[in-house]
Amino acid sequence: MKIIEFKNIRALREEILRMPLEQFVLVKVKPVEVELDAHCVHRLSEMASDVDSTLTYCWFRDRMPDGTVMPHPVNDYQPGSLRDDFDFGPLVLLNAADVLAATENMNEESDLVDGGWYALRLRVTMGKMIGMIPEYLYTAEKIDLRASGKKQHDYVDPRNKKYQEQMEQTLLRHLRDVDGLVDTSVREQVDYDVEQFETEASVIIPVRNRVRTIMDAVNSALSQKVDFPMNVIVVDNGSTDGTRELLEAVEDPRLVLIKAEPEEQLGIGGCWNKALLDPRCGRFAIQLDSDDLYNTPHTVATIVAKFRSGNYAMVIGSYTLVNFEGETIPPGLISHDEWTDENGPNNALRINGLGAPRAFFTPVARKFLFPNVSYGEDYAMALRITRDYALGRIYRSLYLCRRWEGNSDAALSIEKTNEHNYYKDCVRSFELMTRVRQNYESARNLRGNSPWAPPGAVMGHFIDDLPFDEDDLPYGDEDIDETDYDDDPTDE
Repeated sequence: MKIIEFKNIRALREEILRMPLEQFVLVKVKPVEVELDAHCVHRLSEMASDVDSTLTYCWFRDRMPDGTVMPHPVNDYQPGSLRDDFDFGPLVLLNAADVLAATENMNEESDLVDGGWYALRLRVTMGKMIGMIPEYLYTAEKIDLRASGKKQHDYVDPRNKKYQEQMEQTLLRHLRDVDGLVDTSVREQVDYDVEQFETEASVIIPVRNRVRTIMDAVNSALSQKVDFPMNVIVVDNGSTDGTRELLEAVEDPRLVLIKAEPEEQLGIGGCWNKALLDPRCGRFAIQLDSDDLYNTPHTVATIVAKFRSGNYAMVIGSYTLVNFEGETIPPGLISHDEWTDENGPNNALRINGLGAPRAFFTPVARKFLFPNVSYGEDYAMALRITRDYALGRIYRSLYLCRRWEGNSDAALSIEKTNEHNYYKDCVRSFELMTRVRQNYESARNLRGNSPWAPPGAVMGHFIDDLPFDEDDLPYGDEDIDETDYDDDPTDE
């Protein structure tokens, strides 16, 4: 079987139409050299035929520059695998008829920076079987040798701005197709003063075994200049390296030390919940990682003022990447200025993080709580909040994210990267399905209870656009280790 090198949708269609009639086409989606195992094509085709898969892919091997070969497993595809950089590997087997049917009206997508691959795979997989074979069936040249900590900020690299804008619009079209868009014209209201709090703001710091950095973080928080009561809640999750002893020696009454023990089986999310549910937690809970710093004594005051200026259940600031000595390192300021109030909650399903420092209106955070994990817990909370509530953003730097050899995400293995991405894809899947269901319920209520509503109109769509038939509408009725707690605040 000939390997087709993907350039754009238009060229792929022409190539398929020129070829002898075959059920499947083997497409190379990355410009790297590949070496197929003897029975690679047979195995891919057999599996795709057996399960009627529209897109089939497999594990592969990386050939390093020195000639060594390393295994490269990949993840199963999920409904929430909406990242434009989902790792299929360089080769995919596509059902030729499905590709032609899905791309019949996708001429403009061929001119996108990625040739329309993201749009194609979103469209062609809608309602179709996707097959992943957990077997190593080919070897591919390894080109990008950067560690995981170097790759994670590609999303906010200014050189990728046009690409990111195009991918955002591609996702929005897909969400419109599946009726998974959040209607950001309707936001839940928050009343900051309906509940009494003795403290206006709490800085929350989960920590485990960070004796080298914890006091820098605590002192950064305690040095904040505010004209309201605040405290610093540190949740020590069974530290054994002297971290707890350092915290116990702090005499400032504003420091609240919560001592969690290993048998509680807490991840970072569990530590956050412990702080949020403590009666000493303030009205606004503000994040600080145990190896990072606020870069201004006015960070807490600025965040609280942002809350008070609008109707926000969550506020996210901007941060600067620095080395351990505090020197700025590329790409410098991470502001997430791509965010828009209209599309931000929808585009959040495509990206891996929303930025830092993160802050929450405590009653809302208490209502939802964090998943008890040590990666993606804040992303899950942000998706849940932005489904219904407005998010406020601050685009100037408030926070120093220190990159050093102790960062837990500095150089992740492929297996650990896959684990992280798999979890976030699960979170996205749950969120996407919930949003679709919420829109479906809105359609039912609109048609059932509003006789003046235009027939079929709901959230800017008409019945023909919805992922269900008009007749369906009723018309009347982890384990914790020593590196878990420097989890990059960006979660990019």
